Amino acid sequence: MRNIILFFPIFLVACGPIADFTVEPPEGQAPLEVQMENHSARADSYVWTFGDGGQSEEESPAHTYVHSGRYEVKLEARKGRKSKTVQQEIFVQAPETCLVLMQTPYGDMLIELYDATPLHRDNFLKLAEEGFYDSLLFHRVIEGFMIQGGDPQSRHARPGQQLGTGGPGYTVPAEFRDTLFHVKGALAAARQGDAVNPEKRSSGSQFYIVHGRKFSDEELDRIEAQMGMRFTPEQREAYKTIGGAPFLDGNYTVFGRVISGLDVIDKIAAQATDGNNRPREDVWMRVVVIR
Repeated sequence: MRNIILFFPIFLVACGPIADFTVEPPEGQAPLEVQMENHSARADSYVWTFGDGGQSEEESPAHTYVHSGRYEVKLEARKGRKSKTVQQEIFVQAPETCLVLMQTPYGDMLIELYDATPLHRDNFLKLAEEGFYDSLLFHRVIEGFMIQGGDPQSRHARPGQQLGTGGPGYTVPAEFRDTLFHVKGALAAARQGDAVNPEKRSSGSQFYIVHGRKFSDEELDRIEAQMGMRFTPEQREAYKTIGGAPFLDGNYTVFGRVISGLDVIDKIAAQATDGNNRPREDVWMRVVVIR
């Protein structure tokens, strides 16, 4: 009897990837940081598009939306020549207050601009939306005091070049408010001295952000006596616990405050500087209006 050999065909099934992800949170106010959690299977690479021009090839990236609107997040999971794409919608609401995001090499600062100082608020927004501040430098940095920028001459400035005299060609009337003071993180307008500027008008573009230090009651008492003013209980507590530059109150217009990213001020203030207090390594900025 013959031996019969049976041959069974073997089918190789190439399984493509499965794309799946969740987002947290799916909605909220700008600026909104969204964490993408990748639940894909059988994939060896990923391409994310966030709907605002941003992209990533990380497995589970985070992304910050700085403007309000509806955005379609897409994930393409790839394996070899095969791919699968899924998408979800993110809803970003406009913020309730006027916000700008100041980006630097040392991190981002989220800044609230005050409605109580509308001239300074609107001027800063106008310049930011025009891209005026993009690539400008923090040209004057004094640890324990403040970090200053906004001089248009700082863009592409050569190493060691003295800066601080540039502007947009106009000044802004002072807007002093007793409730707005120089606590750490305060955003205020730079200006020329009283001898040439008795009205204390602000520079059209230069600003500083307070780094400052903490003060004791005795030190605050002396400042009051020297300046002929009185700090409120709220101001005293802030200067004692958070720190700031109380001796500037009533002389420079405060028109905003850093509400997230105070550590960025510390990092910039700690940079080595030359004899003109300019950082030896350029510290650039970019200002984005949150809408």
